[in-house]
Amino acid sequence: MLSVLESIFLFAAIMESILGVLGNGFIALVYCIECVKKKLSMLGFILTGLAISRICLIWVIMIDGVMGVLSPYTYYSSNLKEYISYVWVIINHSSICFATSLNIFYFLKIANFPHYMFLWLKRRIRRILPLLMGFLVISLLITLPQVIKISNDKMKNRNTTCQFKMQKSEFFVQQVSINLGVIFFLTLSLITGFLLIISLWRHSRKMQLNGPGFRDPNNEAHVKAMKVLISFIILFILYFIGYAIEMTSSVVENKVMIIFGMTTSAIYLWAHSFILILGNSKLKQASSEAVHQLKCCKRRENLRAT
Repeated sequence: MLSVLESIFLFAAIMESILGVLGNGFIALVYCIECVKKKLSMLGFILTGLAISRICLIWVIMIDGVMGVLSPYTYYSSNLKEYISYVWVIINHSSICFATSLNIFYFLKIANFPHYMFLWLKRRIRRILPLLMGFLVISLLITLPQVIKISNDKMKNRNTTCQFKMQKSEFFVQQVSINLGVIFFLTLSLITGFLLIISLWRHSRKMQLNGPGFRDPNNEAHVKAMKVLISFIILFILYFIGYAIEMTSSVVENKVMIIFGMTTSAIYLWAHSFILILGNSKLKQASSEAVHQLKCCKRRENLRAT
């Protein structure tokens, strides 16, 4: 039986998951319709991949957390936890890879540097995604064997007290080793964010000559991209804090902290999707049309009722 606090956290996690599925599902639906019309752009492909991977990640996190809380004996005594760990690694790396691709895409499209390396990358923007996908495959080939090894070690020494102590002392090292790919992609996002800030600062200095009342579309695009990128970094750090809380709590089987970690992780998965919808003109227009259609349907139902 769950306590009041556990029930509140679990309800919040479920509501966040529903919001995440709706937000990311909407993004995927809009660009899947474009794909059917054969108008899917590179940005559309990145957003579709990001939305689908996040929907899968939400389900994995929810199944992992709910099973660990409601049915801990079945969860820890069977191989279910190990299988979920394998799936989580693949989907989590894929999600971060698509998010990094989106950040780099915005950076190359909006930033402005005279350096030849930047201009070379800007001309080859379509090759960036296949390159990052290659890094994704390499990171998975490095990470998955480590995850399998750690899972096998836990299975062999599940009831050994000394092994439990060793796992606590090596927990940080293990988590860093299995998240090397994620650290690499996050580092790329931080670098692009830093360079975008420099580009915005240099561009703003040039525009000061035009007067304070001058509206520059390039400057507005810089600011919009910065909001998306900074929100991603903040929410992503929050996501990993929640993940760390959930993983640490699962070792000591603390239900409250497991659900709290799951709730914290889910914030990134739903909040960033709504930020993307509000920051993308196509998605924002599609959402406005969808809301308008819902209002029209509601009015028709009210007229029929009267």
